[in-house]
Amino acid sequence: MSVTSEELRRLIIDELASLGFTFEADGGVISPNGSKDAIRQLHKPAQKLGLQKNQRWIVRNLPKYLNYFAHGAEIKPANVKPLLIKVEETEHSDLFRLARLLWSLPYTSGFGRRLRYLLLDESNNKLIGIFGLQSPPIHFPARDKLFSYPENRKTELVNQMMDIYTLGAVPPYNRLLGGKLVALAAASNEVRSDYLQKYSSRKTEIEERIIPAHLVALTTTSAFGRSSIYNRLKYNENFIAESLGYTKGYGNFHLHGLYPVIKEYLEAENVCIQGGYGTGPRRTWQLIRTALDKIGLSGDLLKHGVKREAFLFRLTDNLEEYLQGETLVPVYRDYPFDDLANYWKNRWLTGRADRVDGWHQWDNHDITKMLILEGSQINEPTNN
Repeated sequence: MSVTSEELRRLIIDELASLGFTFEADGGVISPNGSKDAIRQLHKPAQKLGLQKNQRWIVRNLPKYLNYFAHGAEIKPANVKPLLIKVEETEHSDLFRLARLLWSLPYTSGFGRRLRYLLLDESNNKLIGIFGLQSPPIHFPARDKLFSYPENRKTELVNQMMDIYTLGAVPPYNRLLGGKLVALAAASNEVRSDYLQKYSSRKTEIEERIIPAHLVALTTTSAFGRSSIYNRLKYNENFIAESLGYTKGYGNFHLHGLYPVIKEYLEAENVCIQGGYGTGPRRTWQLIRTALDKIGLSGDLLKHGVKREAFLFRLTDNLEEYLQGETLVPVYRDYPFDDLANYWKNRWLTGRADRVDGWHQWDNHDITKMLILEGSQINEPTNN
């Protein structure tokens, strides 16, 4: 049985109050402060919901994959040899999913065109990190202000980019600036080649037309305001990630924990909650906004206040000319993955390993503590 309007209203107010939102007498709402600790607190309910929804799967699969997560003592910085793996096999897909559930951001499998990757350390067969690419947002002001798209060609040209929907290093490689390696890998020649191979001659789902399978740029936004991974990310003389400024702080992740209840309420109110192709964050936003309107709460509740830094990864030297229709030929930058990995080792890994302590003592059983909720049981894996 669904909740009433008044019950849903109270649930939402109580949830936001627990996250640090304050309500004014005139109905206005004030977001919590923008510190990284406060932002992590905002993400906790959605993260916990994701772990709860996936808990049976985690308990069943973590023992098979725990040995892919390194103990600190198993990492020898001089021997680290990154390997880029496109996720295609079930084993790789499961490992990607487990790693993604470590993030404090709500779990998502991406939408539209997708590519997923693992980065392994060949020296010990341990996971360094992951990243996933998906279809880009058609409307993204931070990106669109840079280009004057030809009339009626914006969708075609924007769809020759991809959006990084998840990216990061897992412990203890994250303490060794492994996130910068993962970000460099996203811009590699190998990713462009995989995109071309997968989407060449592939028709779009809605308009059923073939668009060029050129991957000319990537976009992304940081998780916690200013990004420590993407800022000052360079390869030789080129900046890999170009800051485009900050988003306005709107979204729905802070209400993600109540989303199942909101959908039940709307369904009882005879609101269609179904979605087809293209269903994603925009549809979730629309449904939550509809519910807020129905129960008399302000749409300002969708302003969480987390201003994420937006970034553009240029994969070509003539991006403006290409996206503005002045040329049909992208002039690609040459970013071989092995060269990027060697650059990361020399630029970041070696110095970081010498300067920073704590990664040596990392115990991979802490992964279990991060993924297994209290009361769940898991069998310890046997050593390979």
